[in-house]
Amino acid sequence: MTKAAQSSCSNDEGSSRRRQILEIAAQLFARKGYRGTSMRDIGEQAGVLGGSLYHHIKSKDALFVELHNAALDNAADQIHQAVQRHDDPWARLEAACSTLLDIQLAPGSLTAPMMNDFREVPDEVRAQLIARRDQFEELFRTLVADLPLSAHIDRSIYRNLLLSQLNATGDWYRDGRLTPAQVAAQIVAIFRHE
Repeated sequence: MTKAAQSSCSNDEGSSRRRQILEIAAQLFARKGYRGTSMRDIGEQAGVLGGSLYHHIKSKDALFVELHNAALDNAADQIHQAVQRHDDPWARLEAACSTLLDIQLAPGSLTAPMMNDFREVPDEVRAQLIARRDQFEELFRTLVADLPLSAHIDRSIYRNLLLSQLNATGDWYRDGRLTPAQVAAQIVAIFRHE
């Protein structure tokens, strides 16, 4: 095997191992939260010794930010695709809400815990997470801006209330009576005043 082939094989193994570590870390963060998860926990679950773990991961803070951003990127991509299928502003909003709920309410979802665990992180990490969350919420800012709302409704408050409701759905939702899409339709109907 040539040195170039060995290097390529080694890089593939390293990136595969890193992906495995990221998946394990995301599951631990989702289950135990930021504060309850240690680098030692991640290393033990991944079968990686402490020093070797830092070869793949810079720090717990950097790892949490990376996973949080990846969760938001994935959610944004899915929402963007769902919204593109519609022209009507209310249908676009409902598609975005339905997609977000599908993501957050999926059994074993890692996205909701990663997107909502801001209380436990250090201030400098929180600032990074909030900046990235604000970027994600631009999707909803645009959708709400396109709605035919009464002039007296503050669109920023409207958007924040809508997102708060969507993000809290996991606290009360129980599988069986309504699907996430039906819950999204109800939420949009309420926000539309129907």
